[in-house]
This record gives sequence, C-alpha cells and structure tokens, in this order.
Amino acid sequence: MARRQDPGSGPRAAMIDSAVALIREQGVAATSFADVLAHSGAPRGSIYHHFPDGKSQLVEEATRSAAAYLGRGVARVLETGDTVSALRALVDLWRRGLEATDYQAGCPIVAAALGTERGAREVAAVTFTEWCDLISASLVDDGVAPDRSASLSVLVVSGLEGALVMAQAQGTSAPLDAVVDELEVLLRA
Repeated sequence: MARRQDPGSGPRAAMIDSAVALIREQGVAATSFADVLAHSGAPRGSIYHHFPDGKSQLVEEATRSAAAYLGRGVARVLETGDTVSALRALVDLWRRGLEATDYQAGCPIVAAALGTERGAREVAAVTFTEWCDLISASLVDDGVAPDRSASLSVLVVSGLEGALVMAQAQGTSAPLDAVVDELEVLLRA
C-alpha cells in the first residue's frame, strides 16, 4: 500500500497554493494549468493526477482552500473586540496585502465569484454567507438586533469587498478607508 502524503504538502498543495496566488492576481479565466505548474514547480504530469476533473476542480479546491484560510482569519479578528475595531483591523491587513503586491493581488473569493467555474462560484457564495454570519453574530454581541445585524452584515461584506476591488483597480487604499469610516458611523449609531 502506498504511503499517503500529508495533504498540506507536496505537489498537490503547492498547486493549490499557486492557483490561489495566481487567481488573486490574474483572475480565474487568465489562470492556466501552465501558469500553476510554472508557479508551483510541480511536475507536469501531476496536474491531471491530482485534478482529474481539470481546471474546474483545481479552481474549486483553490477557492475552498482560500475560503477556509480567510474564514479563520475573519473569525479570529472578530473575536478580538467589537465589530468596528475588527473591521478596521481587517482593512489594515488588506491594505498591507495590496501594498505588498503593488495592488495586483485582490480577494480570491471575489475572483472565484466572478469567474466561470461553477463549483468555485458556489464555494464563493457559501463563503460570503459564512462571513455575513460571522459579522452578524459579532454585531449581535455588540447589541444590534438580530434581524438588523443580518442585513448590516450583507452591507459590510458587500461594502468592504467592493472597496477592495476599487482599491485594486485604482491603486490606492482610499476606497477601503472611505468605506470603513462610513461603516463605523453606521454601526456605532
């Protein structure tokens, strides 16, 4: 019986990590197997061995991996204090990420949502719902009524993700700052 590799290491994990990085920078449509292989250094023959259903499987798994990582980060930040302070901390993290990549790398979940790979789009939809649920729960902890917190959480996720897209397009974090400032006014009211 063949020894099973740790799922967090080896060519498969490297290809998933590379796909996430490339999707953040190029989007789903512009990310090819050749790009993923070159970026990851994985052997050419391993792509269909690890992803027999092709690019759609790779993109879905990359989206799932990014969603898990980002979801843990959002949950961790929301546990550190009130919702507004947590959102400011998230914006600071995103700003540093944008600046570190010269505004080339955006959110892989948005890229998946806008892409044409159905499985990845479904993962993105679930991820946005999970983030809304986390933010809604945090707002309830802050004293916001549950029905109001649900609609506010949609506004928060939509506003921040939209601001992230604008920041990437404009090459400035000003949209993130403007949105988080306005969300603070709204959420503290």
